Amino acid sequence: MRLLFVTQAVDTNDPVLGFVHGWLRELSQHFDEIVVVCLRAGERHLPVNVQVHSLGKERAPAGKPRYTMRFLRHIVRERGSYDVVFVHMNQEYILLAGLLWKVMGKRIYLWRNHYTGSFLTDLAAAFCTKVFCTSKFSYTAKYKKTVLMPVGIDTGLFKPVEGVVRKPRSVLFLGRIAPSKRPELLLEALGALYKRSVPYTATLCGPGEPAYVETLKRRAEELHITDALEFSDGIKNAEAPRLFNSHEVFVNLSPSGMLDKTIFEAAACGCTVLATSKDLSGSGTMHVVESATPEEVAAAIEKLLGLSGQEKEDLLHTQRQCVAKHSVEALAVRLTEHMQNL
Repeated sequence: MRLLFVTQAVDTNDPVLGFVHGWLRELSQHFDEIVVVCLRAGERHLPVNVQVHSLGKERAPAGKPRYTMRFLRHIVRERGSYDVVFVHMNQEYILLAGLLWKVMGKRIYLWRNHYTGSFLTDLAAAFCTKVFCTSKFSYTAKYKKTVLMPVGIDTGLFKPVEGVVRKPRSVLFLGRIAPSKRPELLLEALGALYKRSVPYTATLCGPGEPAYVETLKRRAEELHITDALEFSDGIKNAEAPRLFNSHEVFVNLSPSGMLDKTIFEAAACGCTVLATSKDLSGSGTMHVVESATPEEVAAAIEKLLGLSGQEKEDLLHTQRQCVAKHSVEALAVRLTEHMQNL
């Protein structure tokens, strides 16, 4: 079986999509050939049965019409090199080429995990044999053809790192600095901790729109937390384990429907995790705050920072059990089963 994998970027250095490289390496063991079409390509070290075709965004920027023509040219030219199509996150590719793939006789599969969607998402899903997501609160979870999947983290990369010292009473927020990730909620919670004289240090790390990041920095100044808070740009995927290993508590405030991989990467690296996703409620594996008010997030952070040695070890043990179910190996097996068997 041969696979066409459509995604935004194939680049081990990408701070958000670096994980795609690991997915491709693992899937290459299950497919005879993988043809990748991406908007941008960077550093990569992939097996010989994985061929990457970039639309060229890493070079001189081009307009949407030019990217569209390049995309259509690639999928037509390579039509004899793939049997099934897997589109990662971007439904636009299916809206552009779904009918064409149907005429070619290619089965289409969409991975889309987000709490929002529209009639365009519904239209893209109509072309698909199956739709994959990780959250039962994702917009796409409503379809009968949807299958819930592991999040797919590289447990060989995300693990305790020898020699890295975990800073006491440290808090980490790692991911895109964007409104959908609710970093402003964390700032308000840290401000509440400051008012209560609770000691901590915190790091917000990730790429973001400069104007939005500046509003967050100004708010941090208003809350008088700048001395305890560090803003950091996005880092390479391979560097993230060291950052996780240097912090005690990882905070993910994404709304239900997203179930970010960073939750499980942090847990795999030995952070205690605070999340707001209802997907984790009642599981006993992560500390979850569903209502997500600044006061409740602050109280949860304070609780995790103050765990006794045994309480912390018990929580880390349950987190490790959860992480094992979400490895990239487990994901590749499940995806292969559904894409190779009707």
